[in-house]
Amino acid sequence: MLRYIARRLLWAVVLLVTVTAVIFVIFNVLPTADPAALRAGRNASPQQIENIRQAQGLDDPMYQRFGRYVAGVFTPLEGGPLNFGTSIFQNNEPVRDIIFDRLPATIFLVSGAVVLWVAIALPVGTISAVRRHSLLDRTTMLTTLAFISAPVFWLGLIALYLFAQDVGVIPIFPGIGSYNDAGGPLSKAWALVLPWTVLALATAAIYARYVRSSLIDVMSEDYIRTARAKGLPERQVIMRHGLRGALTPVVTLLGIDVGILLAGNAILTESVFNIPGVGREIVTAIGQSDYELIQGIVLFGAFFIVIFNLVVDIAYAYLDPRVRYE
Repeated sequence: MLRYIARRLLWAVVLLVTVTAVIFVIFNVLPTADPAALRAGRNASPQQIENIRQAQGLDDPMYQRFGRYVAGVFTPLEGGPLNFGTSIFQNNEPVRDIIFDRLPATIFLVSGAVVLWVAIALPVGTISAVRRHSLLDRTTMLTTLAFISAPVFWLGLIALYLFAQDVGVIPIFPGIGSYNDAGGPLSKAWALVLPWTVLALATAAIYARYVRSSLIDVMSEDYIRTARAKGLPERQVIMRHGLRGALTPVVTLLGIDVGILLAGNAILTESVFNIPGVGREIVTAIGQSDYELIQGIVLFGAFFIVIFNLVVDIAYAYLDPRVRYE
């Protein structure tokens, strides 16, 4: 097991360096805009632009620039680790500081939504699989299909129209306010009730169908028949043996989704509910053509995805005893 984890860690480092190289090429070789001209502003003279280019090392060979960037991201050198450069349009503030300033809001949003959608998807998918082809199963699958088909931003707008404190038709959440105006953790949690619900419903529908499909397949395995032949109660067969094996593909999906959402893919939810997270920040950076900030957020998101995939691989051994790490 330890050897497997060591190999996976080594592979994760190689993958991150490769992703860093690809992202560096995309943002430093392909763009037609001159980074020095963007930093200098519209009214800068050619001499001012050239001075900025020399000061920032933008006239150095590409391999030297890449070496400095990798050293800054992965080592204590060049202002690292996690030195993604400085933002052009935010007073040359370090990209690392901007990401860490926006990250708590995104983590709070994603963590609450994950707990909620798992709490919904597991029982719904399990009941649908156990009572396959029943009226309850058909109704559940039809409902989940409706939520899957509904865009997140549309669900968010509908939720605001129905339940928002100021303009809601049915204000069932009295005292709920904006995340930006909330003070302590409890106030922020109360402000995130609607965002959590919207993000969870849109995602729980997908997970419920995955759980149902996976559990149906697992319940036909030989070891399930063996457990029943031993006289174990059906509830124990389902919960202890069936569901544990059925969760393996679901955990894979969960690890990828959590990593992607933390990387800023909760853009729509953060935008609709005015949450100052990483997703909203990358939208602002794209609108301003702030290449350093975009590059830093994309690379930081890649870190999350690789790390969560590593966690998922290790978790397999505890969820499915058939998995062996050799």
